[in-house]
Amino acid sequence: MLEQVIVFTIIMGFLVTVLLSPIFIPFLKRLKFGQSIREEGPKSHQKKSGTPTMGGIMILLSIVITSLVMTGKFAEPTIKTYLLLIVTVGFGLVGFLDDFIKVAMKRNLGLTSRQKLIGQIIISVVFYLILKQNDLSTAVTIPLLDYSIDLGFFYVFFIIFWLVGFSNAVNLTDGLDGLVSGSSAIAFGALAVLAWNQSQTDIAIFSVAVVGAVLGFLVFNAHPAKVFMGDTGSLALGGAIAGIAILAKLEIILIIIGGVFVIETLSVILQVISFKTTGKRIFKMSPLHHHYELVGWSEWRVVVTFWTVGLLLAVLGIYIEVWM
Repeated sequence: MLEQVIVFTIIMGFLVTVLLSPIFIPFLKRLKFGQSIREEGPKSHQKKSGTPTMGGIMILLSIVITSLVMTGKFAEPTIKTYLLLIVTVGFGLVGFLDDFIKVAMKRNLGLTSRQKLIGQIIISVVFYLILKQNDLSTAVTIPLLDYSIDLGFFYVFFIIFWLVGFSNAVNLTDGLDGLVSGSSAIAFGALAVLAWNQSQTDIAIFSVAVVGAVLGFLVFNAHPAKVFMGDTGSLALGGAIAGIAILAKLEIILIIIGGVFVIETLSVILQVISFKTTGKRIFKMSPLHHHYELVGWSEWRVVVTFWTVGLLLAVLGIYIEVWM
C-alpha cells in the first residue's frame, strides 16, 4: 500500500509542476522577470540573461498541494507535515523577496546578506519553538554509533545552523541548468527511503512530493533551461531538506546524502580563505561547478557528473543508516 502511495505522490507532484509551467513561464516572461547574469561569471552564461526566473513558485505550489492532498488521502497530516510546510514556504518566501527585488525593482543584489540571514533565522526559531512545544526530540543522532546527544535548549542553535546552512548550500549549488533540480531529487529520494524505513509515512510522503515537484520542474529546467527556480526555489529546497533530516533524526547523515551541496559550499569557503590569506585561488572559480566549466567541461557534463556523485553519496548514506 505504501509503495503505491509513494508512486502516486511522485506522479502527482510531477504533473502539478508540469501543468503549472505552461501557465507560469509565459506569465513570468510577460512580467519581464528575467535572470540577470553576473558579469564575473563564465562568459558562456551571458546568453542565459533574460531567462525567466522565480520558477520556484511552481515547485512550492506543487509541494504544498501534493503533500497536503496525498497526506490527507492516505494518512493524517501531522505536526511534522505542517512543520515541513512552514519551513519550506518560509524559506521560499525569503527567496521570493530576494528574487522580486532583483527582477522587479532592478536591484541586482536583491536582499542584503543581513536581511536574508535575519529572515532565515526567524523561520528557524519558529520551527524550533513549534518543535519544542510539541515535545519532539531535541537529540542529534550519531550514525554508526547508535548514540544520540540531547542538546536541550542548545538545539535551537543547531537548528538555525542546519536550516540556514543547507538552504544557502543549495542556493550556492544553483548555478547550472538542472543541477539543483536533479541533485535535490536524488537527495530527497534518499531521505524518503529512510523515512519509509522508519515508518514515518508523513515525512516520506512529503519527501516524495518534493521529488515529483523538482522532476516536473527539471523538464523545463534541463539544459538549455526555459526557466530558473531562483532563490525562491533553492532556499525553499534547502530548508526542506534540512527540516526533513531534523525531524527524521538524520541530521548528520544529511552531510553524506546532501554531499553535493556540502562540497559546493566548502569550495566557496576554501576559495575565500585561500584568497584572503595567500592572495591565491584554489579553483578557477567557485562554487566548484564553475571551476569545471572553466577547465573545459560542457555544462551538461558537469551537471551529469554532479548528479552521479550525488547518487553515489545518497546510496552510501542509505547503506550507512540502514545496514551499518
